[in-house]
Amino acid sequence: MSKLRKKPTAVIEDVAPRFEGFDLSENPFPPEPTVNKDSEDPRINGDIYEMALRQNEFEKIKANYLSASLGEPNHLRLCYIIDTSYIGRGNGKSAFLVNLQQAITREYALDLSEGRNKCFAIYVSPESGGRTKSFSALLDLWFEAILRSRVIEESLASIRLTALNEVAPQNPLNENDEDGYVMDCLRDKSWYEQNGIDLAKVREVMSRNRHLQELPPEFPLFREVRPSGLFHQFVTLEDFAQYYRDLARGRPRFDFLLTHMVHLFRAADFTGAFVLIDDFERIPDFQTRRQMKDFALELRNALFDGSYLNSRIGFFNCFLVLHAGVPPLISEAWAESGLENRSPISQMTDRHVVPFEKLTRAHAELLLKKYLNQYRTRGSRLRGTEPFTPDAVSAIGEASEFNAAKMLQLAYGLLEHAADNDLKSVERTDVDDYRNKDSQSVDSVEPTITSAKTVDLMRKASEGD
Repeated sequence: MSKLRKKPTAVIEDVAPRFEGFDLSENPFPPEPTVNKDSEDPRINGDIYEMALRQNEFEKIKANYLSASLGEPNHLRLCYIIDTSYIGRGNGKSAFLVNLQQAITREYALDLSEGRNKCFAIYVSPESGGRTKSFSALLDLWFEAILRSRVIEESLASIRLTALNEVAPQNPLNENDEDGYVMDCLRDKSWYEQNGIDLAKVREVMSRNRHLQELPPEFPLFREVRPSGLFHQFVTLEDFAQYYRDLARGRPRFDFLLTHMVHLFRAADFTGAFVLIDDFERIPDFQTRRQMKDFALELRNALFDGSYLNSRIGFFNCFLVLHAGVPPLISEAWAESGLENRSPISQMTDRHVVPFEKLTRAHAELLLKKYLNQYRTRGSRLRGTEPFTPDAVSAIGEASEFNAAKMLQLAYGLLEHAADNDLKSVERTDVDDYRNKDSQSVDSVEPTITSAKTVDLMRKASEGD
C-alpha cells in the first residue's frame, strides 16, 4: 500500500492550553538561552526586548556615535561594548545589538540625531571555529550583511527618485506611498512608460550624480546608467553579489567595499553606517600573535589610515562586542598596530568604551515582566511578574547571578514545572525545590574559550624537566 494513503491511528485531541491557569497563551520564555536574529520566534530573535535594561548603554552610544555629526572628520569610528561580568555568555549583548540595529535602521538614525545623520546599521557575527581569523574573511561577512539588509536596493531607489524628481517634478509618486511600492515602481520600465516619463533622461541625470562619477566603469550600477544606452535592464542585488564574488580576494574587494560602495551610499545621501560585530572573541580566540597584529593593522587601515575613501571620511563605523576577558587578549596587538592610540580599549572610562554592566534585581523584574506581558491572554487578571512572586523573582536573579539568559532559562523551567504540578503561583520555595531537582536548569549556558579553565603550559613543561 502506498505510504501516501496510510493514516496514523493516534488522534490528536483538543486540550486546554497548559498555561491558561496563568493567563498565558504559552510559555513566554525561551527554552534555550540563545539569540538567533533570523528566527521567526520572538522569544529568541530579539523582538521581545526591554530597552530599559540597557538604557545607560544606549544613551552613551547615542551621545558619542549616533547624535554626533558624522560629517565631522574626527568623529569616533570604533566603539567597544565590553561586558564587565566574567560569568560567561548570556548577559544580553546580542539582544542589545539586534535592537540597536533596528533602532538605527528604523528611520536611518535621522530621529536619533535630530536630522544630522542619515545612517544604516548591519549586524555581523564572525563564524565559529576560527573561520573568520583574517580581516579579509570579516570583510566578506560584512558585505554579506549588507546584501541581507535592504540598503543597496533602498539606495538605488533613492538615487532613481532624486533623478526622477529633476526630470519630472510632478511625478505620480508622493510622500504617502509605501517604500515597497515606490521601489517597485522605480525599477519597472512599464511604469515609466505608463506615466510618460523619459527613462533614458532619468538615467542620464543619475549618471551625473557627483558621487557616482567617482566609480570605475565596471561598477554594477553602470549596467543601468551607461551613457552608451546599450543596457536597459535595472541593476539588481544579484548583480552586486556576483560582481563581488568575481573580484579577487584582498585589495580588489577592499577597494570595492571601502571605497566604491561608500560612493554609492553617499550618492543616496547616507552620511555613515554602523557595522555591529557580535561575538568578536571568535576572531582573536583562534589567532596567533602575528595574526592578531595583522588583523589590527588591517582594521586601522580600513577605519583611519588607509588609502580607501572610508579611511578618509569614516563612513563605516565599527562596534565590537567583547566579553570581559577579550581586551587583555588583544591589547598587545592593539598597541603594536597603533589602534590603542586611535581608539583606546584599555580604559573603561574612555568615550570609545561602553561598559556592559551587570544586571540587578530591578532588571530581573523588568525582564520577566516584559516576556510575560507579550503572552498575557486578553482580560488577564494577573499583573507584573505574576505568577512569580517578588521573592521568587529575587531567587531567580540570585540563582542566575543576574545573567539575563540564565534568568530566562530558569523562568522557562519553573513555569513548565508549575504547569505540570498545577501550582497557582511560583514562590521562592518553588525555585529552591526546582533547582534541587534539576541542578542543570541554571548551569547549562554555553561556555566559551574565554570562560574555559586554562592550563599554564610553560609552567607544566618546566615542572616536567
